[in-house]
Amino acid sequence: MSAVPAARGLEARSLGCMRNDRSLFEALSFRLAPGQALLLEGRNGSGKTSLLRILCGLRRPDDGALHWDGEDVFRLGPEYHAQIAYVGHRDGVKHDLTAGENLKVARGLGRPNPALSLEQALDQVELWDHEDVPARNLSAGQQRRLALARLLVTRAKLWILDEPFTSLDSHGIGIVESLFAQHVADGGMLAVTSHHAVSWNDTDIIRINLSP
Repeated sequence: MSAVPAARGLEARSLGCMRNDRSLFEALSFRLAPGQALLLEGRNGSGKTSLLRILCGLRRPDDGALHWDGEDVFRLGPEYHAQIAYVGHRDGVKHDLTAGENLKVARGLGRPNPALSLEQALDQVELWDHEDVPARNLSAGQQRRLALARLLVTRAKLWILDEPFTSLDSHGIGIVESLFAQHVADGGMLAVTSHHAVSWNDTDIIRINLSP
């Protein structure tokens, strides 16, 4: 009898997380498959960012296990990290570098996406004429779009995003929502926290509310 192949994607099994002797969440299970988005909801302090840190492999859960394609994330280590890209609620943009240089660094730290040039990535976030502009000279919304453009220059399958719409106006939100929808349509995965009401009408979204 042939072995049953492991489920593809990210699987959480009975995750639990404590902070200062207080349980943020417990017995949390879900499976995020290619072509799906995970939307984490809940009030401030409910554990959304802590869960994202676990999903990034930066913190071990206090209970349960996290698997990627059937393998324990924390055993995979760098092999798992090569599959993910993270943008936090802070942009993480290097202000002394130009927009193009920021993307060049991001591409060098991950698995480069050969299908997209740095110029094309900037074009997709409507920063096509800002390649040589120091990041410090960009507006807050432009810096946020630059931070999110880093997702495009690597071949990460799972994008993990903490409040990605921060500092964006309605036009910028529309640009970013289109990028997310396309990533999922191409078989990618998203894990997102957001206070913004998402409108990915054709996206398969798993919603988890961490507030009790």
